[in-house]
Amino acid sequence: MKANIFLLKIAAVAMLFSACASDDTSDITININGDGSTPVGEIIGGTLTEDLTLTLGTEYALTSALIVPEGITLTVEPGVVVRASTGSDVYIAVLQGGVINAEGTSTNPIVFTSATATPNPGDWGGLILLGRAPINSVVGGDATSTSEIGGLPYGGSVVDDNSGILRYVRIEYSGGAADAASENNGFSFYAVGNGTTIEFIQAFEGADDGVEFFGGTVNASFISVIGSQDDSVDWTEGYTGTLTNVYIEHRQSHDKGIEGDGFNTDIGNNSNPVFWSAPTITNLTINGRGSSNENEAIRLRAGTRATFTNVLLKGFAEGFDLDDTETGNGVVNDETSITDITFDDITLNLKNDTGATFGEADVISGVGNGTGADYNSWNSGWTRN
Repeated sequence: MKANIFLLKIAAVAMLFSACASDDTSDITININGDGSTPVGEIIGGTLTEDLTLTLGTEYALTSALIVPEGITLTVEPGVVVRASTGSDVYIAVLQGGVINAEGTSTNPIVFTSATATPNPGDWGGLILLGRAPINSVVGGDATSTSEIGGLPYGGSVVDDNSGILRYVRIEYSGGAADAASENNGFSFYAVGNGTTIEFIQAFEGADDGVEFFGGTVNASFISVIGSQDDSVDWTEGYTGTLTNVYIEHRQSHDKGIEGDGFNTDIGNNSNPVFWSAPTITNLTINGRGSSNENEAIRLRAGTRATFTNVLLKGFAEGFDLDDTETGNGVVNDETSITDITFDDITLNLKNDTGATFGEADVISGVGNGTGADYNSWNSGWTRN
């Protein structure tokens, strides 16, 4: 890979030289960063052909999609900052069988951010992991689906599939949209298995979802999503992992704090799957913009099941909005529950649009007992506020 990076540098220099060689032509500026500036630092991008380590003390410029294929490991040292050029096609994707080891610390987090001088949500893509854990949009063995961004394969039958380690990693200004139906998230976890470690991650000021799980079994803890313009946390395609210590804060116009789907409604090819999404969420705080803004904190639909424990919701018109018949069946069958929750500035605690017959007391218990994620005890040093 070092050779490829060197060639990219030589090519850039050659382009600049040839642009200035003739007196009767205007100078050409390579506007890769989208604001008239050129990339600063060692350029990375393309498909890796050997292991690559990003080292502290080197500035890195991500100017195109960086693909980590099967059998290759991308290692990122604590404190490394990667600055991405503008574009939805600028992202990092760890393919099935590839590995990312990005282990920051609370005092030296790893940061993937925009390279523009005045960054905005949606400047670049985001981080994508694709594994071989089960999904419910395809049936049988090692059958796979393909990702929204890049058309990359994901899915299989390896429950404990291992895509590596993310620890103390922050994604900023992500969410560039390829088209109306294909948008990057801050973190996209496609069929990621529970052999993968995900701890202390933050999605900051993204244009689409902060963190989304497309099936898989991976467990994630200490999740911070601030300023997402779409859903802050999203799951679909049969996601069955655990989410522990989740803090969500809304600032500008946004969609849901959490949107959970039992199957992928965008694909729409498996509305009666072999299994439904059924994550377990413990220690959750969602701060909205006030009940007058008429948003929903949590929307459960398309048959998802979910178990919530110790929840604090603040500043929404609706706390929980449950949609469609199969989601209601999950409640009736005691597969969905909410235990120990506090509603603060919530107009309606629970909205039942499922058609199933149940009331608030049938799904919610311990009202007033929720304390949430205790964010201030674990956010110091590595998150942005």
